[in-house]
Amino acid sequence: MKKAQTQAEVHGFLKGVRQAGKRVGFVPTMGSLHEGHRSLVRLARESTDFVVVSIFVNPKQFGPSEDFKRYPRDEERDIEILEELGCDLLFLPTSEDIYSSCDRTKIEVEGLSEVLCGDSRPGHFEGVVLVVAKLFNIVCPDEAFLGQKDAQQAVIIQRMAADLDFPVRIVIGPTVREADGLAMSSRNACLSGDERKRASTLYKALVDTRRKIEQGARDPEELKSMMRRTIEGAGFEIDYVEIADGATLEHSREIEGILLLAVAGRLGGTRLIDNIALKVSGSEVEEVLLQFPEWSRYGR
Repeated sequence: MKKAQTQAEVHGFLKGVRQAGKRVGFVPTMGSLHEGHRSLVRLARESTDFVVVSIFVNPKQFGPSEDFKRYPRDEERDIEILEELGCDLLFLPTSEDIYSSCDRTKIEVEGLSEVLCGDSRPGHFEGVVLVVAKLFNIVCPDEAFLGQKDAQQAVIIQRMAADLDFPVRIVIGPTVREADGLAMSSRNACLSGDERKRASTLYKALVDTRRKIEQGARDPEELKSMMRRTIEGAGFEIDYVEIADGATLEHSREIEGILLLAVAGRLGGTRLIDNIALKVSGSEVEEVLLQFPEWSRYGR
């Protein structure tokens, strides 16, 4: 596995790859890799010829009171994992390699960035889309791989890539979970033993709601109240409980179409999120991924 820190090094490594006609897959991460990240690298390995992974804890997506310094980091272990998975190029930039004090450009995906996590974390998704746009420009991947676990982020990046005509296919991988259903996340390492036992309640609330919908429940407010009671009962300080349109992320007034069941809350000092996406058509209910290839003009 090759390693690069600067944009010039990435371009140098990829020049020969592209001249050979190979397709480049890209998995952007903030490190502290777990099985969810592994699954995305495997998808990239299966779908493309040359796999690039970036590890960059992006300061611009953390608010002033958030856990940038506390965010878990283990570069040595991450390198071992990526070597085992057959990653071809690891991009390890510093903040100085990505940002300049002269930078003035911002990117905002209106309507999608202000709701759900964006409501309680103003500016967060502005930081996310800026760094992803920069990484797309540096790596120029044919395909990029994102996880359904960060569903709002996945929707926003798909919209940004489509709107700015990035020539990249976005692939969404399913959420990978622990045996008790807890979505794998780098932040899980910050939970105490007792908090870890209660954390899977987020997924239980989602599964119980999906079951109610399968049984015919169609009142979003009643379903959200049920989720809220379950999550609060486990000691979570709730950030939000929502049933939203999967494409617009707006509050859904009916249980029909592509829906995102999304929850977020805090246990101690750790903020956790989880979701499931459903396609509801009459009495038919199917779990799906929030992937919208039709948004992009690329490849048409």
